[in-house]
Amino acid sequence: MGKTLFDKLWDQHVLAGEEGEAQLLYVDLHLIHEVTSPQGFESLRLAGRPLRAPEKTLATIDHNVPTKDIFNIRDLIAEKQIETLQKNCQDFGVELLDNGDDYQGIVHMIGPEQGITQPGKTIVCGDSHTASHGAFGTIAFGIGSSEVEHVFATQCIWQKKPKNLGVKVTGQLQPGVYSKDIILHLISEYGTDFGTGYALEFFGPTIEDLSMEARITLCNMAIEFGAKFGVIRPDEKTIDYLKDRPHSPKNWDEAVEYWKTLKSDENAHYDELLEIDVTDLSPYVTWGTTPAMGLPYEASFPNVRDHSDERAYEYMDLKPGMTFDEIPLSYVFIGSCTNSRIEDLIEGAKYLKGRKVAPHIDAYIVPGSRQVKLQAEEMGLAQQYIDAGFKWREPGCSSCIAMNGDIIPPKKHCASTTNRNFEGRQGPESRTHLCSPAMAVLATVKGHFYDTRRDDQEVAPDGTIYSA
Repeated sequence: MGKTLFDKLWDQHVLAGEEGEAQLLYVDLHLIHEVTSPQGFESLRLAGRPLRAPEKTLATIDHNVPTKDIFNIRDLIAEKQIETLQKNCQDFGVELLDNGDDYQGIVHMIGPEQGITQPGKTIVCGDSHTASHGAFGTIAFGIGSSEVEHVFATQCIWQKKPKNLGVKVTGQLQPGVYSKDIILHLISEYGTDFGTGYALEFFGPTIEDLSMEARITLCNMAIEFGAKFGVIRPDEKTIDYLKDRPHSPKNWDEAVEYWKTLKSDENAHYDELLEIDVTDLSPYVTWGTTPAMGLPYEASFPNVRDHSDERAYEYMDLKPGMTFDEIPLSYVFIGSCTNSRIEDLIEGAKYLKGRKVAPHIDAYIVPGSRQVKLQAEEMGLAQQYIDAGFKWREPGCSSCIAMNGDIIPPKKHCASTTNRNFEGRQGPESRTHLCSPAMAVLATVKGHFYDTRRDDQEVAPDGTIYSA
């Protein structure tokens, strides 16, 4: 019986251990940031140990960095964590994309941008959304602080191999429907725990048609589906994306030859297989307090089925039978490792067309990296958003995690392009509605949620962002 791509990558990295038990995997790339790395560095220091592979470690500052004035860090804990990372990287010889650096950004953004995220690698980071890098044909997953220390010391990690879950996606997405809608649909249909114990591989003609940035969004939210890993086979789009980046392989032709071998066998075995046709897929928005509490835009909110629904309605101050355009939005956040790439901003801008932010909406855009920020500014894209009334910020995690001053006020509803809508995720008592960047922008100028498929008269016929 054939092997899946995940099986092949796993087998290539096993150093010790028996099948069915925890196995020792070699780690090709360790990405770190200021929040989950201090303990590991301090343990090395106390034990008098060196960092095993500083050349396979890359650091950035993202979770705590302010987005209004990046050098005006008001929180003492945040300031301490940032200074600690700066010192640790200097002491242990780790490359740091420092605060204000042209390549600084969210940890899941910098790997692909630097070209250090490459097909065939094992990649770990002290952050659950490390699965994002699986879009490049990698085994990428989040680890805990104690595991960060283990990788620092050994460049290896113990893991038990998961089962294989295949998700075959067919059909052509309608204009106004995106990869974010695909993953929100999957989670709402099957739940946030369906992928638990699995490595999730997305494949099929729809996946092949998606851009690399759209694929990253899918793998990013595999975590919210319950899976620890999301993976997509590399192809010509992957190769084109990685060419001529700062850390791209020096032996380029040899690397590409290897990357082209990375795919599941035609007779590969999946322990579970889902097939979905997205031809008629609608834009999705969440109404409740988990990513599974999402619906097609045109649907009415469901009747109370259990205590979770009852609690969600109470927390969100919504009722069964309501529709998405009735949600009293006050805030819009476009950012996070899920949807803050240049493509996201381009797609969102198609819905501006000279319109302004609604008077009652406070909307801000936080590019996921300085590279995205600079590119958007060079394109004139940033100015379009600013002219419309959006606040244009510096890169960082921002109100995705609300630990850096960017907080949604209590009881306020926010259209958000991030990945989690748990209670208090964007600030105490904040109310989060997950959606695509296009949906978020359209909601900003309309003043309420609106169907991105029905705004055709407001979008440039050729889909460009430059029409007046």
